[in-house]
Amino acid sequence: MIVEKSAEQRINLYYDLYVPDTEAPGPRPLLIALHGYEGNKESMMALARKVNSNDLIIASLQGPNAFFVRSDSEPNKPRIGFGWMMQYKAEETISLHHQTVLSVIDQASAEHDIDRQAIFLLAFSQSVSLNYRFAFTHPGVVRGIVAVCGGIPGDWDQDKYQNSDTDVLIIAGDDDEFYPVERTRTFKDAIARRARSVEYKSFPVGHVFPRESLPIIDAWITEKKQQ
Repeated sequence: MIVEKSAEQRINLYYDLYVPDTEAPGPRPLLIALHGYEGNKESMMALARKVNSNDLIIASLQGPNAFFVRSDSEPNKPRIGFGWMMQYKAEETISLHHQTVLSVIDQASAEHDIDRQAIFLLAFSQSVSLNYRFAFTHPGVVRGIVAVCGGIPGDWDQDKYQNSDTDVLIIAGDDDEFYPVERTRTFKDAIARRARSVEYKSFPVGHVFPRESLPIIDAWITEKKQQ
C-alpha cells in the first residue's frame, strides 16, 4: 500500500523593500509588486519605482519557484527565473501567497509609517489572478489592485470570494498573445461584481508591461489613496 504523506516545512520568501529618502507629512501608501513568470524581485522593483519613487513605500516580492531560464542570445548563460503558481496542489501555492502578502504588510507596517488604508497590489501576468484571490478573500485589506496583462481566477464564478471596497485598474495589451484583448475586456464586468470600481485601459503592445501605463497607474493610485 502506498499512502501520500507530507512533511511540513518552513521556507523563506524574499522581497525587496524600498523606502523614499524624503520626509513625508504622514503615513505613506504601500505598493506590493509581484513579477510575472520568469521574472524576479529586482526587475519588478525597477518597474514599480518608475510608477512613483517619491511617495510610495514599495515591496517587491519574489515567487517561491526557482528555475533556469535560457535566452536565444546567450543559451550558455542561463539566469534564474521565478514563478508563482504550481498546477500540482495549486491551493497550497495560493495559501502561500496569501500568507506572504499578509506578512509583508505586517512587517512593513511595524518598521515604517504605513497608511493601512492605502495598500495597493501591482502584478504582471501570472501573479494577477493571485492578487484577485487575495483581495476578495481578505476584504478591506487592499485599497486597490493594478492588474497588468493577466487573467482572473478560474473559480471566480463560485461563491468562495467576497465583495470588497477595493478599486481595480486593468491594464491590457492589444496584441497580447496570452490574454487577447477580446478576452480581457470581459474581465471588467466580471471583477465589477465584487469590486467597488473597475477601470480598463489597453495599449498597443503584446505581452509586456506597457511603459505608457506607468504615469496612468501613478495618477490612479494618487486618486484612490485620497478617497
